[in-house]
Amino acid sequence: MTTHSSSERTVGLITGGARRLGRGMVKALHGSGMDIVVHYYSSEIEAHDLKKELEKNRANSIFLVKGNLREPLMAKQIISSAIEHFGRLDLLVNNASSFFPTNLNNTSLNQFNELIDTNFMAPYLLSQAGANYLRKNKGAIVNITDIYADRPLKSHSVYSASKAALKSLTQSLARELAPYIRVNAIAPGNILWPEGQAFGEKQQNLIDSTPLKRIGTPADIEKALLFLWQDAPFITGQTLYIDGGRSIVN
Repeated sequence: MTTHSSSERTVGLITGGARRLGRGMVKALHGSGMDIVVHYYSSEIEAHDLKKELEKNRANSIFLVKGNLREPLMAKQIISSAIEHFGRLDLLVNNASSFFPTNLNNTSLNQFNELIDTNFMAPYLLSQAGANYLRKNKGAIVNITDIYADRPLKSHSVYSASKAALKSLTQSLARELAPYIRVNAIAPGNILWPEGQAFGEKQQNLIDSTPLKRIGTPADIEKALLFLWQDAPFITGQTLYIDGGRSIVN
């Protein structure tokens, strides 16, 4: 049983949708028939390439919106642009994220704020700005968290805390926005290595400590997103751990 008919025109907004996991999620949702608002900030070339690629199959189905999510007013501007262009909003995917180490002894206030602003404040403000539109269509919010929300990564205290806050927000909004909007989260494990990180002993150790003995693929996240959107009408306030079992290992 699906929440939305495949023939029904629906609109999704994905932040950080031009690259990496976000790009794959855009393609997956677009392939299911959804029109997509792709948010980006610095990845302008990648965003326009993605729009060109996908609109070969369906014209006028991608709308690009650029914005710095650290600016508090940007969330309302992004939602307003999406509504002005497509006229509705059915799905919000809070995917955009900042990731870097924050050793307690040398982390600046600006570094602290960047992680909190991007990983927690922006999803909150986007949910706030989009809730009335999502409610009209009995829509959904999916937040991309991290397994480190539960088991913090060493020397990444602020990142881990920001994702823990996002997980808590998922549960809080699921209660507040029910029964009209479902709110869930996806917590990836090792899917893509951080950019510029060569494969070495550290990466192999992570694989060895994963019960399924491999890293995941972007397709694993895309399938989870499609499930939460299309086939989970009675699921809200939950986090799907897409991590090969790492979150259950001591």
